[in-house]
Amino acid sequence: MNLWNWVLIIGGALLILLEVALGGFAGFDLVLIGSAFVVGGAIGLFSGSTTIGFVVASVLCVGYIALGRKWVRHRMHATGTHSNTDALLGRPGVVMQRVARHAPGQVRVNDEVWRAEAAPGVDSSFEPGAEVTVAGVSGVTLQVK
Repeated sequence: MNLWNWVLIIGGALLILLEVALGGFAGFDLVLIGSAFVVGGAIGLFSGSTTIGFVVASVLCVGYIALGRKWVRHRMHATGTHSNTDALLGRPGVVMQRVARHAPGQVRVNDEVWRAEAAPGVDSSFEPGAEVTVAGVSGVTLQVK
C-alpha cells in the first residue's frame, strides 16, 4: 500500500529535477508542485496511509496554484527600476565644460560629472552653466540636448 506514497515521492523528485534541467523554464512551478508531491508522499509514508498522502499532496498543489503561484511569480518578476546609465535618461544636468558638436565636454548629473556630447540631431553647443537633458548614453558618454 505504501507503493503509491513512493510514487508520489519519486514523481515529485523527477519534477524538481526536470525544472532544474530546463533551467527554470516552467517558472519554478515544477519545483513547488514536485515538492508538494514529495511532502505528501512522505506524510503518507509516515502515517501509513496512501489516502492521507494523496490528500496532502492534492491540497498543497491546489493551494499553490490557487494562492501561492501569483505570489511566487510576483516575487520572481524583475522590477522596472532602472540601473546604471539607464537611470540617467531624461534627467536634467548642468554643463560644466562646453559641449559642442564633435567636441565633447562635461556635464554634472545627480552630483556626478560625466563626459558628454551633443545628442544626434543637435547642432547647437552648450556653454558652462547651461541646463541640458540626458537624451541617450553611448558607452560612458552621455548624449545631451
